[in-house]
Amino acid sequence: MKRKAISVLMQLSMMATLLSGCGSASPETAQTEAPNETVTESSSVEETSSESTTEEAEPGKAITITYANFNASGGNEATLDSMYQAFHEQNPDINVEIETIAMDDYFTTLQTRIAGGTAPDCFEMNIENFAAYASKGILAELSDADTTGLNQTALSAFTYDGKQYALPENFSTVVLVYNKDLFDQAGIDYPTSSWTREDVDKAAEAIRGLGDNIYGIYQPVTYNEFYKVAAQYGGSLVSTDGKTFTINSEENIKALQSMVDRVQKTNVQPTEEQMGGMGDWDLFESGRLGMIPTGTWCFNTFTDACDFSWDICVEPGQTSKATHFFANALVVNNDASDEAKEAAKKWLSFLASSDEAAKIRLDAGWDLPALSDMDALSSYLEITPPENREAVFESLDSLVLPPIITDYSQMSDIISDAVSKAASGESTPEEALNEAQKLCEEQINLQ
Repeated sequence: MKRKAISVLMQLSMMATLLSGCGSASPETAQTEAPNETVTESSSVEETSSESTTEEAEPGKAITITYANFNASGGNEATLDSMYQAFHEQNPDINVEIETIAMDDYFTTLQTRIAGGTAPDCFEMNIENFAAYASKGILAELSDADTTGLNQTALSAFTYDGKQYALPENFSTVVLVYNKDLFDQAGIDYPTSSWTREDVDKAAEAIRGLGDNIYGIYQPVTYNEFYKVAAQYGGSLVSTDGKTFTINSEENIKALQSMVDRVQKTNVQPTEEQMGGMGDWDLFESGRLGMIPTGTWCFNTFTDACDFSWDICVEPGQTSKATHFFANALVVNNDASDEAKEAAKKWLSFLASSDEAAKIRLDAGWDLPALSDMDALSSYLEITPPENREAVFESLDSLVLPPIITDYSQMSDIISDAVSKAASGESTPEEALNEAQKLCEEQINLQ
Protein backbone atom coordinates (compact mmCIF):
# COMPACT_ATOMS: atom_id res chain seq x y z
CA MET A 1 0.00 0.00 0.00
CA LYS A 2 2.84 2.42 0.81
CA ARG A 3 4.54 1.85 -2.53
CA LYS A 4 1.29 2.37 -4.44
CA ALA A 5 0.41 5.59 -2.66
CA ILE A 6 3.90 7.02 -3.09
CA SER A 7 3.84 6.06 -6.77
CA VAL A 8 0.56 7.91 -7.18
CA LEU A 9 1.91 11.03 -5.55
CA MET A 10 4.95 10.92 -7.85
CA GLN A 11 2.61 10.81 -10.85
CA LEU A 12 0.72 13.70 -9.32
CA SER A 13 3.94 15.67 -9.09
CA MET A 14 4.77 14.96 -12.73
CA MET A 15 1.32 16.12 -13.75
CA ALA A 16 1.69 19.36 -11.80
CA THR A 17 5.04 20.00 -13.51
CA LEU A 18 3.31 19.71 -16.86
CA LEU A 19 0.45 21.91 -15.70
CA SER A 20 2.85 24.62 -14.58
CA GLY A 21 3.84 25.05 -18.20
CA CYS A 22 0.21 25.67 -19.15
CA GLY A 23 -0.30 28.91 -17.28
CA SER A 24 -2.18 30.52 -20.13
CA ALA A 25 -5.07 28.07 -19.85
CA SER A 26 -8.30 29.59 -18.59
CA PRO A 27 -9.50 28.40 -15.17
CA GLU A 28 -12.37 26.16 -16.23
CA THR A 29 -13.39 22.72 -15.10
CA ALA A 30 -11.31 20.01 -16.69
CA GLN A 31 -11.16 16.48 -15.36
CA THR A 32 -14.28 16.83 -13.27
CA GLU A 33 -17.10 15.78 -15.54
CA ALA A 34 -17.42 12.22 -14.26
CA PRO A 35 -17.57 13.17 -10.55
CA ASN A 36 -19.66 16.23 -11.41
CA GLU A 37 -22.49 14.16 -12.80
CA THR A 38 -22.46 11.71 -9.94
CA VAL A 39 -22.18 14.17 -7.10
CA THR A 40 -24.72 16.70 -8.34
CA GLU A 41 -27.29 14.02 -8.97
CA SER A 42 -27.00 13.04 -5.34
CA SER A 43 -26.77 16.55 -3.85
CA SER A 44 -27.83 20.12 -4.34
CA VAL A 45 -26.08 23.47 -4.05
CA GLU A 46 -25.82 24.35 -0.39
CA GLU A 47 -24.85 27.96 0.14
CA THR A 48 -24.38 29.57 3.52
CA SER A 49 -23.30 32.93 2.16
CA SER A 50 -23.35 34.62 -1.22
CA GLU A 51 -20.35 36.86 -0.71
CA SER A 52 -17.30 37.25 1.44
CA THR A 53 -18.12 38.33 4.98
CA THR A 54 -14.65 38.45 6.47
CA GLU A 55 -14.47 40.40 9.70
CA GLU A 56 -11.22 42.27 10.25
CA ALA A 57 -9.58 41.05 13.44
CA GLU A 58 -8.66 43.49 16.15
CA PRO A 59 -6.05 42.55 18.75
CA GLY A 60 -7.61 40.04 21.13
CA LYS A 61 -10.77 39.67 19.06
CA ALA A 62 -12.05 36.83 16.94
CA ILE A 63 -12.04 36.84 13.15
CA THR A 64 -14.52 35.24 10.77
CA ILE A 65 -13.31 33.89 7.43
CA THR A 66 -15.18 32.29 4.55
CA TYR A 67 -14.38 28.91 3.02
CA ALA A 68 -15.94 27.41 -0.13
CA ASN A 69 -15.67 23.78 -1.16
CA PHE A 70 -17.23 21.20 -3.48
CA ASN A 71 -15.91 17.94 -2.09
CA ALA A 72 -18.27 17.76 0.89
CA SER A 73 -21.36 17.88 -1.32
CA GLY A 74 -23.15 14.60 -1.69
CA GLY A 75 -23.22 13.49 1.91
CA ASN A 76 -20.05 14.71 3.66
CA GLU A 77 -21.24 18.10 4.89
CA ALA A 78 -21.53 16.79 8.46
CA THR A 79 -18.03 15.32 8.27
CA LEU A 80 -16.60 18.68 7.25
CA ASP A 81 -18.51 20.35 10.06
CA SER A 82 -16.98 17.88 12.53
CA MET A 83 -13.55 18.91 11.29
CA TYR A 84 -14.45 22.55 11.82
CA GLN A 85 -15.69 21.90 15.36
CA ALA A 86 -12.38 20.18 16.18
CA PHE A 87 -10.48 23.11 14.68
CA HIS A 88 -12.56 25.71 16.51
CA GLU A 89 -11.89 24.03 19.85
CA GLN A 90 -8.18 24.62 19.29
CA ASN A 91 -8.65 28.04 17.65
CA PRO A 92 -11.63 29.74 19.35
CA ASP A 93 -10.60 33.10 17.89
CA ILE A 94 -11.17 31.88 14.30
CA ASN A 95 -14.70 31.39 13.01
CA VAL A 96 -15.16 29.77 9.60
CA GLU A 97 -18.29 30.23 7.50
CA ILE A 98 -18.39 27.10 5.35
CA GLU A 99 -20.12 27.07 1.99
CA THR A 100 -20.57 23.78 0.16
CA ILE A 101 -21.36 24.04 -3.56
CA ALA A 102 -22.16 21.14 -5.87
CA MET A 103 -19.36 20.46 -8.35
CA ASP A 104 -21.33 21.36 -11.48
CA ASP A 105 -21.80 24.89 -10.15
CA TYR A 106 -18.59 25.33 -8.20
CA PHE A 107 -16.12 26.82 -10.66
CA THR A 108 -18.72 28.97 -12.41
CA THR A 109 -19.75 30.38 -9.04
CA LEU A 110 -16.13 30.83 -7.99
CA GLN A 111 -15.11 32.66 -11.17
CA THR A 112 -18.13 34.96 -10.92
CA ARG A 113 -17.26 35.91 -7.37
CA ILE A 114 -13.59 36.39 -8.14
CA ALA A 115 -14.54 38.75 -10.98
CA GLY A 116 -16.93 40.60 -8.68
CA GLY A 117 -14.49 40.89 -5.78
CA THR A 118 -16.61 38.72 -3.47
CA ALA A 119 -14.60 35.51 -3.55
CA PRO A 120 -14.24 33.50 -0.31
CA ASP A 121 -11.10 33.97 1.76
CA CYS A 122 -10.05 30.38 1.11
CA PHE A 123 -11.42 27.62 -1.04
CA GLU A 124 -10.97 24.16 -2.48
CA MET A 125 -9.16 23.63 -5.79
CA ASN A 126 -8.73 20.58 -8.03
CA ILE A 127 -5.42 19.77 -9.69
CA GLU A 128 -6.80 20.31 -13.19
CA ASN A 129 -7.45 24.02 -12.53
CA PHE A 130 -4.62 24.73 -10.09
CA ALA A 131 -1.98 26.03 -12.51
CA ALA A 132 -4.44 28.27 -14.32
CA TYR A 133 -5.53 29.97 -11.09
CA ALA A 134 -1.97 30.23 -9.77
CA SER A 135 -0.71 31.74 -13.02
CA LYS A 136 -3.28 34.55 -12.86
CA GLY A 137 -2.29 35.71 -9.38
CA ILE A 138 -5.55 34.57 -7.80
CA LEU A 139 -3.88 32.40 -5.17
CA ALA A 140 -1.80 33.54 -2.21
CA GLU A 141 1.61 31.98 -1.64
CA LEU A 142 1.61 29.43 1.19
CA SER A 143 5.31 28.79 1.66
CA ASP A 144 5.04 29.75 5.35
CA ALA A 145 1.99 27.57 6.05
CA ASP A 146 2.27 24.62 8.43
CA THR A 147 2.87 21.59 6.20
CA THR A 148 3.83 19.18 8.99
CA GLY A 149 2.57 15.71 8.21
CA LEU A 150 1.95 16.30 4.52
CA ASN A 151 3.66 14.15 1.92
CA GLN A 152 6.43 16.23 0.34
CA THR A 153 5.80 14.81 -3.12
CA ALA A 154 2.16 15.82 -2.88
CA LEU A 155 3.21 19.28 -1.77
CA SER A 156 5.46 19.67 -4.79
CA ALA A 157 2.53 18.78 -7.04
CA PHE A 158 0.85 22.02 -5.99
CA THR A 159 3.73 24.40 -6.62
CA TYR A 160 3.86 26.97 -9.39
CA ASP A 161 7.09 28.63 -10.53
CA GLY A 162 8.80 27.03 -7.55
CA LYS A 163 6.41 28.48 -4.97
CA GLN A 164 3.78 26.74 -2.83
CA TYR A 165 0.26 27.93 -3.62
CA ALA A 166 -1.86 25.07 -2.27
CA LEU A 167 -1.92 22.40 0.42
CA PRO A 168 -2.83 18.91 -0.84
CA GLU A 169 -6.03 17.79 0.83
CA ASN A 170 -6.94 14.34 -0.44
CA PHE A 171 -7.00 11.91 -3.32
CA SER A 172 -9.60 9.51 -4.65
CA THR A 173 -10.09 7.16 -7.55
CA VAL A 174 -12.83 5.28 -9.42
CA VAL A 175 -13.84 1.66 -8.84
CA LEU A 176 -16.57 -0.63 -10.16
CA VAL A 177 -19.42 -0.74 -7.65
CA TYR A 178 -21.81 -3.65 -8.04
CA ASN A 179 -25.11 -4.88 -6.58
CA LYS A 180 -24.41 -8.33 -5.14
CA ASP A 181 -28.11 -9.16 -4.85
CA LEU A 182 -28.69 -8.67 -8.60
CA PHE A 183 -25.66 -10.81 -9.40
CA ASP A 184 -27.09 -13.53 -7.15
CA GLN A 185 -30.50 -13.28 -8.81
CA ALA A 186 -28.88 -13.57 -12.24
CA GLY A 187 -26.84 -16.56 -11.08
CA ILE A 188 -23.49 -15.07 -12.13
CA ASP A 189 -20.14 -14.63 -10.39
CA TYR A 190 -19.15 -11.34 -8.81
CA PRO A 191 -16.63 -9.16 -10.69
CA THR A 192 -12.93 -9.75 -10.04
CA SER A 193 -9.73 -7.86 -10.79
CA SER A 194 -9.16 -10.12 -13.80
CA TRP A 195 -12.36 -9.06 -15.56
CA THR A 196 -12.35 -7.26 -18.92
CA ARG A 197 -15.01 -5.02 -20.40
CA GLU A 198 -16.30 -8.06 -22.26
CA ASP A 199 -16.90 -9.79 -18.93
CA VAL A 200 -18.75 -6.70 -17.73
CA ASP A 201 -20.93 -6.73 -20.85
CA LYS A 202 -21.83 -10.41 -20.38
CA ALA A 203 -22.78 -9.82 -16.75
CA ALA A 204 -24.72 -6.69 -17.70
CA GLU A 205 -26.76 -8.63 -20.25
CA ALA A 206 -27.59 -11.31 -17.68
CA ILE A 207 -28.74 -8.68 -15.19
CA ARG A 208 -30.70 -6.82 -17.88
CA GLY A 209 -32.65 -10.02 -18.41
CA LEU A 210 -34.04 -9.84 -14.87
CA GLY A 211 -36.68 -7.28 -15.84
CA ASP A 212 -37.66 -4.42 -18.11
CA ASN A 213 -36.78 -1.80 -15.52
CA ILE A 214 -33.50 -3.42 -14.40
CA TYR A 215 -30.23 -2.46 -16.09
CA GLY A 216 -26.79 -4.01 -16.13
CA ILE A 217 -24.52 -0.98 -15.99
CA TYR A 218 -24.40 2.80 -16.16
CA GLN A 219 -21.30 4.53 -17.48
CA PRO A 220 -22.08 7.95 -18.97
CA VAL A 221 -20.99 8.48 -22.57
CA THR A 222 -19.02 11.64 -21.81
CA TYR A 223 -15.56 13.08 -22.45
CA ASN A 224 -14.06 12.02 -19.13
CA GLU A 225 -15.33 8.47 -19.40
CA PHE A 226 -14.27 8.31 -23.06
CA TYR A 227 -10.60 9.17 -22.57
CA LYS A 228 -10.46 6.60 -19.77
CA VAL A 229 -12.11 3.85 -21.84
CA ALA A 230 -9.86 4.81 -24.76
CA ALA A 231 -6.87 4.10 -22.51
CA GLN A 232 -8.43 0.75 -21.59
CA TYR A 233 -8.36 -0.11 -25.30
CA GLY A 234 -4.77 1.08 -25.64
CA GLY A 235 -5.68 4.46 -27.11
CA SER A 236 -4.96 8.07 -26.24
CA LEU A 237 -5.97 11.55 -27.34
CA VAL A 238 -2.46 12.86 -27.97
CA SER A 239 0.68 11.06 -29.15
CA THR A 240 3.35 10.10 -26.62
CA ASP A 241 5.59 12.98 -27.71
CA GLY A 242 2.67 15.39 -27.37
CA LYS A 243 3.01 16.69 -30.92
CA THR A 244 -0.01 15.18 -32.69
CA PHE A 245 -3.63 14.38 -31.93
CA THR A 246 -4.65 10.73 -32.03
CA ILE A 247 -8.36 11.24 -31.37
CA ASN A 248 -9.63 9.14 -34.28
CA SER A 249 -7.31 6.17 -33.78
CA GLU A 250 -8.68 2.68 -34.28
CA GLU A 251 -8.41 2.01 -30.55
CA ASN A 252 -10.39 5.14 -29.70
CA ILE A 253 -13.12 4.33 -32.21
CA LYS A 254 -13.49 0.85 -30.71
CA ALA A 255 -13.66 2.36 -27.24
CA LEU A 256 -16.39 4.85 -28.10
CA GLN A 257 -18.29 2.20 -30.06
CA SER A 258 -18.29 -0.08 -27.01
CA MET A 259 -19.72 2.71 -24.86
CA VAL A 260 -22.43 3.59 -27.38
CA ASP A 261 -23.38 -0.05 -27.99
CA ARG A 262 -24.32 -0.51 -24.35
CA VAL A 263 -27.06 2.07 -24.83
CA GLN A 264 -28.06 1.79 -28.48
CA LYS A 265 -27.46 -1.90 -29.25
CA THR A 266 -27.81 -4.11 -26.16
CA ASN A 267 -29.57 -1.55 -23.95
CA VAL A 268 -27.80 -2.93 -20.88
CA GLN A 269 -27.41 0.76 -20.09
CA PRO A 270 -30.57 2.92 -20.02
CA THR A 271 -31.20 5.73 -22.47
CA GLU A 272 -31.93 9.21 -21.14
CA GLU A 273 -35.60 8.57 -21.74
CA GLN A 274 -35.45 5.33 -19.76
CA MET A 275 -33.69 7.14 -16.92
CA GLY A 276 -36.70 9.46 -16.71
CA GLY A 277 -34.70 12.19 -15.04
CA MET A 278 -33.27 9.84 -12.42
CA GLY A 279 -29.58 10.17 -11.58
CA ASP A 280 -27.16 7.28 -11.94
CA TRP A 281 -26.58 7.05 -8.18
CA ASP A 282 -30.34 7.13 -7.64
CA LEU A 283 -30.78 4.25 -10.07
CA PHE A 284 -28.16 2.20 -8.24
CA GLU A 285 -29.64 3.02 -4.83
CA SER A 286 -33.07 1.90 -6.06
CA GLY A 287 -31.69 -1.62 -6.57
CA ARG A 288 -32.31 -1.53 -10.32
CA LEU A 289 -28.71 -1.21 -11.52
CA GLY A 290 -26.14 -3.98 -11.50
CA MET A 291 -22.88 -2.03 -11.88
CA ILE A 292 -21.65 1.54 -11.87
CA PRO A 293 -18.06 2.78 -12.28
CA THR A 294 -17.91 5.72 -9.89
CA GLY A 295 -15.71 7.49 -7.39
CA THR A 296 -14.84 6.33 -3.92
CA TRP A 297 -16.71 9.34 -2.56
CA CYS A 298 -19.92 7.34 -3.14
CA PHE A 299 -19.26 4.96 -0.24
CA ASN A 300 -21.00 6.97 2.48
CA THR A 301 -24.05 7.70 0.37
CA PHE A 302 -24.45 4.11 -0.78
CA THR A 303 -23.96 2.81 2.76
CA ASP A 304 -26.87 4.96 3.95
CA ALA A 305 -29.14 4.62 0.92
CA CYS A 306 -28.77 1.03 -0.30
CA ASP A 307 -30.87 -1.69 1.36
CA PHE A 308 -29.05 -4.44 -0.54
CA SER A 309 -25.55 -5.93 -0.44
CA TRP A 310 -22.93 -4.23 -2.58
CA ASP A 311 -19.18 -4.30 -3.01
CA ILE A 312 -16.43 -3.01 -5.30
CA CYS A 313 -13.59 -4.23 -7.48
CA VAL A 314 -10.92 -2.64 -9.65
CA GLU A 315 -12.50 -1.16 -12.76
CA PRO A 316 -12.11 -3.69 -15.61
CA GLY A 317 -10.23 -2.69 -18.74
CA GLN A 318 -9.82 -4.26 -22.15
CA THR A 319 -6.26 -4.54 -23.48
CA SER A 320 -5.14 -2.78 -20.29
CA LYS A 321 -6.66 -1.35 -17.12
CA ALA A 322 -7.17 2.36 -16.64
CA THR A 323 -9.07 4.39 -14.09
CA HIS A 324 -9.46 8.02 -13.08
CA PHE A 325 -7.46 9.75 -10.39
CA PHE A 326 -8.62 12.90 -8.61
CA ALA A 327 -6.73 15.16 -6.23
CA ASN A 328 -7.90 18.28 -4.46
CA ALA A 329 -6.04 20.99 -2.60
CA LEU A 330 -6.74 23.99 -0.40
CA VAL A 331 -5.89 27.56 -1.40
CA VAL A 332 -6.08 31.10 -0.04
CA ASN A 333 -7.53 34.05 -1.93
CA ASN A 334 -4.72 36.49 -2.71
CA ASP A 335 -7.15 39.41 -2.32
CA ALA A 336 -8.07 38.47 1.25
CA SER A 337 -6.87 40.73 4.06
CA ASP A 338 -3.61 39.90 5.80
CA GLU A 339 -5.52 38.86 8.93
CA ALA A 340 -7.85 36.64 6.92
CA LYS A 341 -4.91 35.04 5.11
CA GLU A 342 -3.21 34.10 8.37
CA ALA A 343 -6.42 32.66 9.81
CA ALA A 344 -7.10 30.80 6.56
CA LYS A 345 -3.64 29.23 6.60
CA LYS A 346 -4.30 27.82 10.08
CA TRP A 347 -7.67 26.45 9.01
CA LEU A 348 -6.36 24.89 5.81
CA SER A 349 -3.31 23.39 7.52
CA PHE A 350 -5.63 21.78 10.05
CA LEU A 351 -7.88 20.38 7.30
CA ALA A 352 -4.98 19.03 5.27
CA SER A 353 -2.57 17.60 7.81
CA SER A 354 -3.84 17.45 11.38
CA ASP A 355 -4.27 14.08 13.06
CA GLU A 356 -7.76 15.12 14.15
CA ALA A 357 -8.98 15.96 10.65
CA ALA A 358 -7.37 12.85 9.16
CA LYS A 359 -9.07 10.61 11.73
CA ILE A 360 -12.47 12.22 11.13
CA ARG A 361 -12.03 11.89 7.37
CA LEU A 362 -10.97 8.24 7.54
CA ASP A 363 -13.55 7.23 10.14
CA ALA A 364 -16.24 8.69 7.90
CA GLY A 365 -14.88 6.78 4.91
CA TRP A 366 -14.82 10.00 2.92
CA ASP A 367 -11.55 9.98 1.00
CA LEU A 368 -7.84 9.61 1.63
CA PRO A 369 -5.73 12.45 3.07
CA ALA A 370 -2.34 13.18 1.48
CA LEU A 371 -0.33 12.34 4.57
CA SER A 372 3.35 11.45 4.81
CA ASP A 373 2.59 8.61 7.25
CA MET A 374 1.04 6.06 4.91
CA ASP A 375 0.40 3.66 7.81
CA ALA A 376 -2.20 6.15 9.01
CA LEU A 377 -4.34 5.13 6.03
CA SER A 378 -4.59 1.51 7.16
CA SER A 379 -7.76 2.20 9.17
CA TYR A 380 -9.48 3.04 5.89
CA LEU A 381 -9.43 -0.64 4.96
CA GLU A 382 -11.32 -1.63 8.10
CA ILE A 383 -14.48 0.34 7.27
CA THR A 384 -17.31 -1.61 5.65
CA PRO A 385 -19.08 -1.59 3.32
CA PRO A 386 -17.51 -2.12 0.90
CA GLU A 387 -15.72 -5.26 1.99
CA ASN A 388 -13.08 -5.07 -0.73
CA ARG A 389 -11.64 -1.64 0.07
CA GLU A 390 -8.24 -2.97 -0.96
CA ALA A 391 -9.50 -2.44 -4.52
CA VAL A 392 -9.13 1.31 -3.95
CA PHE A 393 -5.38 0.88 -3.51
CA GLU A 394 -5.14 -1.75 -6.25
CA SER A 395 -6.69 0.73 -8.67
CA LEU A 396 -3.79 3.10 -8.06
CA ASP A 397 -1.69 0.85 -10.29
CA SER A 398 -3.85 1.75 -13.31
CA LEU A 399 -4.23 5.52 -13.26
CA VAL A 400 -4.86 7.50 -16.42
CA LEU A 401 -4.49 11.28 -16.51
CA PRO A 402 -5.91 13.59 -19.17
CA PRO A 403 -3.46 15.00 -21.71
CA ILE A 404 -1.98 18.22 -20.38
CA ILE A 405 -1.90 20.83 -23.14
CA THR A 406 -2.18 24.60 -23.05
CA ASP A 407 -5.55 24.62 -24.81
CA TYR A 408 -6.95 21.76 -22.76
CA SER A 409 -10.40 23.30 -22.31
CA GLN A 410 -10.77 23.86 -26.04
CA MET A 411 -9.74 20.30 -26.81
CA SER A 412 -12.06 18.80 -24.19
CA ASP A 413 -14.97 20.90 -25.48
CA ILE A 414 -14.43 19.67 -29.04
CA ILE A 415 -14.20 16.04 -27.98
CA SER A 416 -17.14 16.38 -25.60
CA ASP A 417 -19.29 17.58 -28.47
CA ALA A 418 -18.16 14.66 -30.63
CA VAL A 419 -18.85 12.10 -27.91
CA SER A 420 -22.27 13.64 -27.34
CA LYS A 421 -23.13 13.31 -31.03
CA ALA A 422 -22.13 9.65 -30.97
CA ALA A 423 -24.18 9.05 -27.82
CA SER A 424 -27.29 10.59 -29.36
CA GLY A 425 -26.89 8.70 -32.63
CA GLU A 426 -26.40 11.89 -34.62
CA SER A 427 -23.02 10.55 -35.75
CA THR A 428 -21.30 7.19 -35.67
CA PRO A 429 -18.33 6.97 -33.30
CA GLU A 430 -15.97 6.99 -36.28
CA GLU A 431 -17.63 10.04 -37.86
CA ALA A 432 -17.68 11.89 -34.55
CA LEU A 433 -14.01 11.24 -33.76
CA ASN A 434 -12.92 12.06 -37.32
CA GLU A 435 -14.62 15.43 -36.98
CA ALA A 436 -13.04 16.03 -33.56
CA GLN A 437 -9.61 15.15 -34.95
CA LYS A 438 -10.09 17.62 -37.80
CA LEU A 439 -11.27 20.45 -35.55
CA CYS A 440 -8.48 19.96 -33.01
CA GLU A 441 -5.84 19.94 -35.74
CA GLU A 442 -7.29 23.12 -37.24
CA GLN A 443 -7.78 25.05 -34.02
CA ILE A 444 -5.06 23.87 -31.62
CA ASN A 445 -1.30 24.04 -32.08
CA LEU A 446 0.48 21.32 -30.12
CA GLN A 447 3.99 22.34 -31.18
